[in-house]
Amino acid sequence: MWGMPALDILALAVFALCWAGYAALVDRVPAIRARSVIAAMDEHRRRWMLAFLERENRIMDTQIIGNLMNSTSFLANTSIFILGGLVALLGAPDLGRRVLASLPFAEPPSNDWAWEIRIGLLLLIFIRAFFELTWALRHFNYGSIVMGGIMPGTADRSRALAAAEVLNRAGRHFNTGLRAYYFGLAALAWIVHPVALMLASLLVVRELHRREFRSVLREALVREASRGF
Repeated sequence: MWGMPALDILALAVFALCWAGYAALVDRVPAIRARSVIAAMDEHRRRWMLAFLERENRIMDTQIIGNLMNSTSFLANTSIFILGGLVALLGAPDLGRRVLASLPFAEPPSNDWAWEIRIGLLLLIFIRAFFELTWALRHFNYGSIVMGGIMPGTADRSRALAAAEVLNRAGRHFNTGLRAYYFGLAALAWIVHPVALMLASLLVVRELHRREFRSVLREALVREASRGF
């Protein structure tokens, strides 16, 4: 493929399979997604909005929305800085290869074309992260506006559930953007060696699975989500 060594093609295939396969299973298969920490948080956000419906003092709620937006904005801004650094790396392939060549077991790209492919992959990943995080930020904005239209002490349950759905969508896009960061770190290993890319991709999948399906946090959230409101 475009003169790329077979080991690089294999590494890239493993990387793509890990990211796309994990996302497809967790996000698109309802039976699997229902057991994740993401689904548990959806239920907690729904309960938050139902509690918000009856609450007259809403200072705490505005602070929560502000914290969510700040963390999302921080990662979106960081994506811009990362993209700027990657563009700079495109213009200095010789310097980058010399630095990597000093690392033990490293196999830096032998030509400018191979270097640009690796940096290009990182650019695509963090561009996706930026779009997902900014879209999550807009969802948090939309959710706060819907929340502002709910009068205290009213029985406007449908509007509260609509706000919960908007915030749940924001959480999903935030999670997708954060997942891009994880796999971006894995893709960085390709600059060192193709085998490092494969190992890093598998390690990221293992860590994501542990955190989303087997962590103590997930058990606590699921246990509380299973209780009636």
